[in-house]
Amino acid sequence: MIFYAKREWFLSILILLYIMLLIRDPSLLGRTIDFIDYESLAAIISLLLVSRGLELSGIFSRAAPKIVELSGSSDLKLLIFITILVAASSAVIMNDTAIFVFIPLILTISRITGISTAEMVTLTAISANIGSALTPIGNPQNIIIWRTYRISMSEFILKMLPYVMLWIVILFFFLWLNGGKKPISKLPLPKVKIKRRLFFTSLALLITNIILIEKGYAVFAFIITMILMIFAGKESILSLDVALIAVFTLIFIDFKELAFLLSETSFPLNTTIRTFLLSAGLSQLISNVPTTVLFASKVKWLPLALGVNLGGNGIISGSLANFIALRISGISLREFHKYSIPYFLIATIATLIVLAI
Repeated sequence: MIFYAKREWFLSILILLYIMLLIRDPSLLGRTIDFIDYESLAAIISLLLVSRGLELSGIFSRAAPKIVELSGSSDLKLLIFITILVAASSAVIMNDTAIFVFIPLILTISRITGISTAEMVTLTAISANIGSALTPIGNPQNIIIWRTYRISMSEFILKMLPYVMLWIVILFFFLWLNGGKKPISKLPLPKVKIKRRLFFTSLALLITNIILIEKGYAVFAFIITMILMIFAGKESILSLDVALIAVFTLIFIDFKELAFLLSETSFPLNTTIRTFLLSAGLSQLISNVPTTVLFASKVKWLPLALGVNLGGNGIISGSLANFIALRISGISLREFHKYSIPYFLIATIATLIVLAI
């Protein structure tokens, strides 16, 4: 039990937090089931299975060397290439989905190039959070803002574009500061035979899941994924990370309860800068989606969108995409924060300067 608690330390913290919240407010027990986001949970499990299926098919071991060759001999060019690829994809398929798709590929690239896994994984998570900020369908918080404020897609993109470009430029500068100037020394990979049935099934399910999840049919997507994976990818089901599913279930419960407790709190949100700072800061504590729910319709939409999207970076609790990246990759919390917190602080200061002009 002690060994499991140490290995699953974050799950243990969430369980302890739930117990503390329950002691403070026993009525939480009656709200617990209602706090679970079953649609999101179904989407996460479906994408976990698809991501594992693609990884086990061997496609990433084939694709990784080609991506390394396309980027030339500089690891800086490779990191910039990956940043652009992940950010662009996240604007369309959502940041969580992009993490599921790209992290296994990133791990393979890290193995064959010798580039720090922690650096590549963290930069991938940051890229996904930044890229998803551009469109109203890029992440859950943007969808909430888009629907609450009834903004047109074109207006949303045009307003967010300057800030997303600023964050991307800062990320490129951040890449340059952290090195990324060494020639890549490619390590040999064993020849991997692609499991075609598993690959094509996983690819078809990825496309199907994206369409169904965006249209609000995540549970239906989960059912289809489970049925097809039983026939084409049992190994994906058998290797499903049950502890990660428990983590997300408790995240929904704990963070929604925290947002509920804060709902009657009065926040000084009368200026653009205060709204931005409070939404970014609170996202670090209770994650950006509960923060969006807490502030939506009470403030102007643009500073809220800037705060919760940038607030997805920094401390791991800022975004669900961070948890997924950390869990799939296996890097430590300290390694993740080594890159994510400095980026968040630099980007926050830069955004404040732009807002103040």
